This record gives sequence, C-alpha cells and structure tokens, in this order.
Amino acid sequence: MLLDVRTIYAEPAALELERGREIVARWPQAQVVEVASANRIDAVHNDEQNVQRWVRVKTEVLALGVRKTMTARVNGRSADWIAPSASNGCAMACAYCYVPRHKGYANPITVYANIEQMIGYLGRHIVRQGPKTEPNQCDPQAWVYDLGENSDASVDAMVSDNVLDLVAAFRDWPTAKASFATKQVNRDLLDYDPQGRTRVRFSVMPERTAKLLDIRTSPVSERIAAVNDFLEAGYEVHLNLSPVVVHEEWLADWAELLAQLNDSLSPAAKAQAQAEVIFLTHNQGLHDVNLGWHPQAENLLWRPDIQEFKTSQNGMRNVRYRAAWKSVWKQRLLELITEQTPWLKIRYAF
Repeated sequence: MLLDVRTIYAEPAALELERGREIVARWPQAQVVEVASANRIDAVHNDEQNVQRWVRVKTEVLALGVRKTMTARVNGRSADWIAPSASNGCAMACAYCYVPRHKGYANPITVYANIEQMIGYLGRHIVRQGPKTEPNQCDPQAWVYDLGENSDASVDAMVSDNVLDLVAAFRDWPTAKASFATKQVNRDLLDYDPQGRTRVRFSVMPERTAKLLDIRTSPVSERIAAVNDFLEAGYEVHLNLSPVVVHEEWLADWAELLAQLNDSLSPAAKAQAQAEVIFLTHNQGLHDVNLGWHPQAENLLWRPDIQEFKTSQNGMRNVRYRAAWKSVWKQRLLELITEQTPWLKIRYAF
C-alpha cells in the first residue's frame, strides 16, 4: 500500500483551511499532531533512526502545512517556470531522488493547504508574462509551468484535490500550460479534462535498472502503456529518459526500452512526443542515507571509478559521471535514439 497514513503533523493554520480539513478527513483514524513547521519536524526529519524506517515513514506519515513563499523561478529546460509547489516529498522511494538531500532522515509527503493562494499567484504571474511571442524548447506557444519539481503530482492527487484544482485552473489560461513528471500511473487523472493545457512527462528507464532503483513506483511497462490513454484523455504526453545510469550493459538495456516505446506508442502519441535525457547526478549525503535502508542501490549509483565530485550552485557536494566519458556516453545514447525512435524529438540532454 502506497499510503496508510497513521500520523498527520499539521500546522494550525493549515487545519483552519478547507483543504486542510479535507485532507485530515481522508484518514479519520490518523493521529493529528500540531507542529510549528511542516517542513522541519524533529520527530520526522531530524531522527536518525528514521533512515531504517525510510519506506514505512513514507507510508504512514503526512505533513500538512501552509506555503508561505510564492515564487515562480526561471527554468528554461522542461519548463519556462517552476511554479510554487503545492507539496514537497513523495510516498515513492526512488533511490536517486534529489529531494531527500534537503530533508534529513526522512522524506514523506508535505502537502500545502492554501491551494487557492497558489492558484491566485499563478494567475497573476501568467497575466504579467503576456503572450509568448517567441517559441523555445519548452513550448512554441505557451508559457510552461512545472508543478512538481519536488514531488510527484500523480501521488499528490491521492492525498488531496490540489492537482485537480491546478489542472482545472490551467484550462482557463490560454497563454500557459502546466507540466509535471511522474513515475506513478494514477488513472484518476484521466477524468480531469485537461483540454491540452497540462503536459504529463512519464519518466522511464530500463526495467532492470528500475526494479532496483524505482522503489514503490508503477512498473515502467505500465507507464509506457499509459501514454496513449493519457493522450486520449486530453493531456500532452512527453517522456523523461532519466536518470541514465551507466553500468556494463546500460546501452543494450536502453536499446530494449526504446524498442518497447516504438512498439507501444500510437502514431498520435509519437507525433507529439518529446523527451529530455538526464544522466544521473548523485550526492554524498544521499549515498550515506541510502546505505541505511537500500545499500544494494548504491552498487549502481555510487561509482567512484567513473564519477567525479562537483559542488552544486547551492553548495552541495554532488557526484556526476566524469565529463569526458559522459560526453561520449551521451552521444552514443542520442545516436541510438535517432536510430531506433527517429520520431522522438529530444528537447535537451545533459
């Protein structure tokens, strides 16, 4: 079971809002514990013992808060803007996820109850942009807003109606488009009627790698099978080929995955499909956390023989594949994509 919430840590201000009360009502058996901040809970984020309960905490704990800061950040890759997140964290447990690097010893879902304020902010921000006058790699006509930088919207939709409300809002904004990446096939979203104003990006990787790293997600084959259905339901559907994890047989595995995409997607899905290719970035702190709950994953993720350290813009000590080798590997993968799935336009690769 992905969610069996036993404890809800809630800010008092969130409990006063209608969305907060709706979320608490979904799990009437859960204990509600009031906290000053849903993002800094000592019993959750600062308890080292929670590493050993990594998945259990994701299943049984929910944090409920109010988003204080409303900021749309420039992106320029998969989206023009990163929208203020309606949640943070995830019930899934992908071993490479970057969000836990900032969260301490646990990473359950934190959901924000002031969705009306977020939608109001987005509406004003979209109006300020005016029409998009020049096409770019994000979209030729619409300003694209990423809704799920620090979460998975398909899972968030199991917690509250925040995602439903956001999809509905973007229906009425003709100059903008919502976008989110997902590893969970939530077929409830097929009834949201996005009318082409929301882009779903299904993240895929070779099945053998996903079985070790994509913990508690929908199987890759199920994600691929959902592409046609989501397109027919009114979504724009793209792909994330990510993360690309290098090992001795990685390119052969990707060839198999591309063949599966070629066989499964409808002509209509192929005609509108685009993708981004993202090679793995890992982190020293996350490596240490993973050793406490899923050390087998680190055999693939932590490869000092082919990786190098790089300090990120926020000062974190990350590891990436050595630049010279990564350049060669990226080119090989792009050539394979061109050969096997020539219909798949690559938005960017890094």
